[in-house]
Amino acid sequence: MRLLLVEDDHELASWLMQNLVQRGFQVDWADDGRSAEHRVLSEDFDVILLDLGLPTISGAQVLSRLKSKGNDTPVLVMTARDTLAQRVALLRDGADDFMGKPLAIEELEVRLQALIRRSHGRARGIFTCGPLVYDQASQRFTLGGQNLSFSPREHAVLRLLIQKQGDPLSKQQILDRLVSMESDLNPEAVEVIVHRLRKKLGEGAIQIVTLRGVGYLLEEGDAA
Repeated sequence: MRLLLVEDDHELASWLMQNLVQRGFQVDWADDGRSAEHRVLSEDFDVILLDLGLPTISGAQVLSRLKSKGNDTPVLVMTARDTLAQRVALLRDGADDFMGKPLAIEELEVRLQALIRRSHGRARGIFTCGPLVYDQASQRFTLGGQNLSFSPREHAVLRLLIQKQGDPLSKQQILDRLVSMESDLNPEAVEVIVHRLRKKLGEGAIQIVTLRGVGYLLEEGDAA
């Protein structure tokens, strides 16, 4: 597992590298935004661990520029800023996950490994969110290994949410992507579908979160 650490605090970077190497990662290090962007575009990494406060260009700029160039390497952002607005902005810019500083190395390891598994799975048409798995080839959902049954509309909405995991989807965006469904779909119908999905997914392991004024986001629950 090859990781690019992008952090300008040399003391923190040294600590992270030491701990991540002990946990089986091969760690490369960049201490400014411009060199990080160059390395990601010219080399192959399984995951990027990205700080926001970087010299030359900021971490947010690095993230935006990489995604605009079609780079799909998973990115975990390290930040001390964790308001809802900032979280949504990071997700919209293409971040796959984020952690607040100070970091807990055990949690960081688990999150990095999950991002790598998810990325490799998507290359095979397999999308995951915690124990929820969607196999694109068979078009089946499983939760904790158990098959789930959905109506065509429910299946279509949940498929969009898991395929766009980390990217909030508004009601209109969901409607725009369901052009092949019945013409009577409207924003209120989307609310009903999401309500039914929440009941079928149960409480705890998986949540469809409502970001007020933004849309819906699929994420692991506290009990996952």
